[in-house]
Parts: sequence; C-alpha cells; structure tokens
Amino acid sequence: MSKSVGASKSVQQSAGPGSIAPVESGPPLPLADPLGQLPVDRLQVDRLQADIAYSFRQRSLLELALTHSSLAYERQLSRTTQDDNERLEFLGDAVLGLVVTEHLYHAYPDFNEGDLTQLRAQLVSRKHLGRVARKLALGEALRLGKGEERNGGRRKPAILSNALEALIAAIFLDGGLAPAAEFVRQHVLAGTLEELAEASRSGLTVGDHKSALQEYFQARGLGQPRYSITAESGPDHQKTFVVALQILQPDGEPRQLACASGSRKKNAEQEAARLALHALQSNPAPASLSSPGTLSDGVA
Repeated sequence: MSKSVGASKSVQQSAGPGSIAPVESGPPLPLADPLGQLPVDRLQVDRLQADIAYSFRQRSLLELALTHSSLAYERQLSRTTQDDNERLEFLGDAVLGLVVTEHLYHAYPDFNEGDLTQLRAQLVSRKHLGRVARKLALGEALRLGKGEERNGGRRKPAILSNALEALIAAIFLDGGLAPAAEFVRQHVLAGTLEELAEASRSGLTVGDHKSALQEYFQARGLGQPRYSITAESGPDHQKTFVVALQILQPDGEPRQLACASGSRKKNAEQEAARLALHALQSNPAPASLSSPGTLSDGVA
C-alpha cells in the first residue's frame, strides 16, 4: 500500500490517520436544497453517508453533489453555476487524479511512466467510476429532472461517474484532502488496482482478460476457450448480449466456464473471461475443469 496522501495537521486530527471517521459536528444541519424547490430525500442522504462512512459538516455540499443539471434547467429559467454538480465534478476530477497518481507513484516504484499512465487511465475511466457509483447505489440518491428520470438517468454511466467525482469534491471541500483520499483508496482503488497492476506486469493490455485467459490455457495445455452468444435483448440502440465461455474437455464434450452480459459483444466476452480466470485461479487444479457445472456467472 502507498503512503497516505498528505494533508494538513488539522485535517489529519479531525479525520484520523488512514480512515474516514464520522465527523462530530453537533446537531445535524438542515439539508439545504440548492434550488429551493425539490424536497430532499433524507433517507437516501443518510444511507449514502453511512455507506461511505463520512458525515458532512456542510450537508448542502452533499446535496449539491447529488443535483444533476437536468433538474436545474427544469426548475428555473435563469440557471446559475451554483445550481448543479458540474463545478464540483470539475474539482473532483482533479482531486481524484492527484490521489490516484500519488498512490500509484509510491505503490509501484518498478513501473515506468507509460505503465503508470495506463493504470491511472483505467482507474479514472468513466466505466470504472460508473461501476463504483453503482456499488454505492449513488444513482438512487441523485436529484434529476423529470426528463432525465424517464430516460433512465440513474443508470447512465456518464451521469454516475460525474456524480462520483462531484461527491469526491464535496468530501474534499467539507473535510480536506485526507478524507477525500481515503474515500478514493477505499472505493476507487481497492479491489481493482492489484488486478490491473498484475495484468500490466504480464505485458498484457490492462483489462485484456481474454488474452490473460488464453495464456493461462496455453501454459496448461487446456486448448482454446470458445465464446458464443446465447441471448440478445433490448432495442437496437441499447442491446444487451449474453456470452457463454466454454472449453472442450478431454472426452470432447464442451464445458461452460462462465457466462456474462454486456452492452457490446466484446464487453461481454471480456467479462466472461475475467470471471473464468478468477474462478480458475481460485481453484487451479486441472481436475476442476472436468467437474460439472458453471464456474462463474456474471449475468446481471
């Protein structure tokens, strides 16, 4: 693990070293509505603060981080820069980049600039941030305009990733760099970074799980993995593909190793390969391939 991102003594004392401690700030402040019209969902706000283990001193910052521009446009004719989370998103992007870059610099002294840049790009990508936001159920707490609500805005990767960056900025403004950095380490880096780093050390494109699985099979004489589409759903502009990953057993019968879904065929194949590789590495005995059943299922 890397050294903790630096912060002022006052921030470290209030937040505690290496953790996000709930802030003791007296009676809760009222939840302010940046637009002054939409009632605040207190249950979602409280749930989110509990999930991230951080209590805001200035709860209006959290409210603003959760306010999408579609609501600001619908609620008032003369929208200002203080009505939605876009400015917080701008700041959060910079804070996120700083924390991730500092962490990578200290954690991987054997990586060159190109390796570090590739890792950082994956960790701050819209895809990864959207995944983190979904784990936190951030979409359920967002304040959207009616039109964006009807269009599935709570599930859109762009809206979710932008809101996550705004949340990082809100924590930074409310408590300083120490709690913001800890949030990034706990939710953006944990559980993902080591996997990406190992792929980079192996000379693979970061996130190229199909190549990693191919190498695993070749090193053990297991043959070629086979990918097949088993189902498609949704309109043409929003398809979902289900892919099954199989391998031929010694008796010639196919054995399904994993099944996964994605908005593109390549994405579904990559996810199926990731699930299969993880399952095989967890139980590496070759005999495991001859036992019945599917090793892993990633279909939503």
